Amino acid sequence: MAINNTVHILVIRLSAMGDVAMTVPVILGLVKKYPKVKITVLTKSFTAPIFTDIPNVSVFIADVKGRHKGFKGLWRLYRELKALNIDVVADLHNVLRSTILKQFFILSSIPVLQIDKGRAEKKELINPNRVSLQPLTSTFERYANVFNKLGYSIASNEMKTLSSKPITEKILGLNVTNEKVFIGIAPFAAFQGKMYPLPLMEKVIKNLNDTDKYNIILFGGGKKEAEVLNTWKLQYSNCHNAAGQLSFSDELSLISNLKLMLAMDSGNAHLAAMYAVPTVTIWGITHPYAGFYPFNQPKNNALLSDRNKFPEIPTSIYGNKYPEGYESVMESIKPETVVAKVIEVLNTNV
Repeated sequence: MAINNTVHILVIRLSAMGDVAMTVPVILGLVKKYPKVKITVLTKSFTAPIFTDIPNVSVFIADVKGRHKGFKGLWRLYRELKALNIDVVADLHNVLRSTILKQFFILSSIPVLQIDKGRAEKKELINPNRVSLQPLTSTFERYANVFNKLGYSIASNEMKTLSSKPITEKILGLNVTNEKVFIGIAPFAAFQGKMYPLPLMEKVIKNLNDTDKYNIILFGGGKKEAEVLNTWKLQYSNCHNAAGQLSFSDELSLISNLKLMLAMDSGNAHLAAMYAVPTVTIWGITHPYAGFYPFNQPKNNALLSDRNKFPEIPTSIYGNKYPEGYESVMESIKPETVVAKVIEVLNTNV
């Protein structure tokens, strides 16, 4: 495909939030390197604001629970997408839904390239009988390889991060003060195996709160998470609960202005990293070697559970499977260690 001509690429990446956020450095680097490339990202409505500030990129919302549900819905989705004059499809998801869409496009002679997720390699990575523990290809590189095969090469050092966004009135409504440094803490994850125990996280928050140096912004999702965060907000004077208080767009603006994000192996880590926010991550039964380490973050910003005590780590790619006796792996990371790392990274990036 001639790279000097305008080309319209459909990028498919529907979920999860962290995986969607990980497309940003690749797509942003791509459109900066190839200004004639036009990209439409097929994603869910919730994640659409992630792409707002990327030039030459528009979003098409997949209504997978409504008009695009099931086989007939995917046919309808295909017809709607085809009307956009798509030249080629980059499937960065490679699941059943996107594979069905792939077949529709191929029938219309529109090329489709799918990501190689490295499923066999990942299966071996979590094999307790593995010979050695070696890092796999990162998700960023896997995304880039799809575009490389299209003829639009994008190297790791050509990937980009987004600039910070303006502070909105709603953010100021959280009663933060400009005299104190903004740090974010996102203590939750999709699975228990990736989540630092809440009693230990509260000790981290108390220690940071007692310094009286920081606006500690707490991030979370559902009702139960918001209740936990609100309890901490009421108990610690420098804590501010963003959960349920901001739109996702405002939340992104807030994240982009943080001086540091403390998160699990989860979506919030990737949201922070796509704005080049220094990000400290805490890892349980998953491991950075699976390829999901936040973009361009120093390796020593990762706090790992003790593999001497728990040698089978990683036991899961997504944090949903662990052997008996591994329920407490994160307790091997002391709150004092987390606090020291946060302060170290903040001091390094002053």
